[in-house]
Amino acid sequence: MDLRHWLERAVSAIEEWEAGHGPFERHPSLAVKDVEPAFDALVARLHDNYPFFHPRYAGQMLKPPHPAAVVGYLTAMLINPNNHALDGGPATAAMERETVALLAAMFGFGTHLGHLTSSGTIANLEALFVARELHPGLGIAYGAEAHYTHARMCRVLGVEGHAVPADDRGRMDLGALEDLLRTGRIGTVVLTTGTTGLGAIDPVHEALPLARRYGARVHVDAAYGGFFALLAGTDLDAAPWRAIAGCDSVVVDPHKHGLQPYGCGAVLFRDPAVGRFYVHDSPYTYFTSDELHLGEISLECSRAGASAAAFWFTLRLLPLTREGLGEVLAAGRRAAVRWASLLSGSQVLELYQPPELDIVTYFPKAATLGRIDRLSARMLDDGMAEGLHLSTFTVGRQAMAARHPAIALDTTHGRVMRSVLMKPESELVVDSLHAAVESLAGQRPTA
Repeated sequence: MDLRHWLERAVSAIEEWEAGHGPFERHPSLAVKDVEPAFDALVARLHDNYPFFHPRYAGQMLKPPHPAAVVGYLTAMLINPNNHALDGGPATAAMERETVALLAAMFGFGTHLGHLTSSGTIANLEALFVARELHPGLGIAYGAEAHYTHARMCRVLGVEGHAVPADDRGRMDLGALEDLLRTGRIGTVVLTTGTTGLGAIDPVHEALPLARRYGARVHVDAAYGGFFALLAGTDLDAAPWRAIAGCDSVVVDPHKHGLQPYGCGAVLFRDPAVGRFYVHDSPYTYFTSDELHLGEISLECSRAGASAAAFWFTLRLLPLTREGLGEVLAAGRRAAVRWASLLSGSQVLELYQPPELDIVTYFPKAATLGRIDRLSARMLDDGMAEGLHLSTFTVGRQAMAARHPAIALDTTHGRVMRSVLMKPESELVVDSLHAAVESLAGQRPTA
């Protein structure tokens, strides 16, 4: 996709649309001078970034948006619609409804209520807000490896949060969950399909009937891994993904694997009746249409209509199918599987645990957790100096013992290496990436 061409088309198209509304004089206060030096300064400042676009950036879950998303966002941003009320963005509000319906279908929701958000954090906040309203006085259970947003938002909402221990794959321990459910203190269970540390997938298909047995709701945090539902039954075990259809709510982040710019999250509820918890009045909005305004079912007020336009346009070109957007995710998944295979035969690196999605965790071979920690920190720094960008993940001694019992536990916690292969180009360079990381691991300090 020729980005320059379509950006020019975008500017021209909006200029033509504006011209159709008649000429007017721009106010002189908006005129600016010295644009070139200011722009040069902007570009210089932006160079102070890591190369998120490059496959040698295999650190955090960061990558540029797809050119389609850039074009869609810029085109709508020139109008700057607000998807709060229909009078603020009728076209982009319609696009938002259409994209949310596609997300609902991907997760197996029929009737639904949902909308885009500015982030997965806000999307999860809304899901937990509804959970509190439906089960006042009851707590919320989430996995110990779940995103920290759940503990934080429980505190924001004044709800008791309960971290459920993880099993030896980083998933929620269902035995521990049942012990907690037996207390009668839990109203909602949060399951994660793709933890941000390990990419672990909670067994939704097993946890859902367990929660129902104790009268608890189930919310799925699929912010990171949600779009992997497109690979269910082909590249991935279908069971946990198919079970999402029976859960009460789900969150997904199009600004991660949906190829969108920040910030674009989404929250969906299976029961549209939860919209009653959002009821409010506004003296100066909601007057152009009797249809439901998106602001009437959102805790956020102003939201960029450009986000909806960008996502809508992207899905026209890369639909939510295995052959469409699914192939982008499949490439990262194949890269992770390939790297895990290479790590299994390495003389200097050890696979921490097999990847379930596109996150690979590994560590330099050493006898103790403390030395693994020091070597991992050294590899991180040395890699950055060589233009190889990795990340680390802190593990506890029990987690290490469960996976690698031969490692001496001389400290309570230690860092291992972590690489996110969410760019499909990772598949093309995984062998050379592995060789580069092995080289880093071979540069061992004496202590």
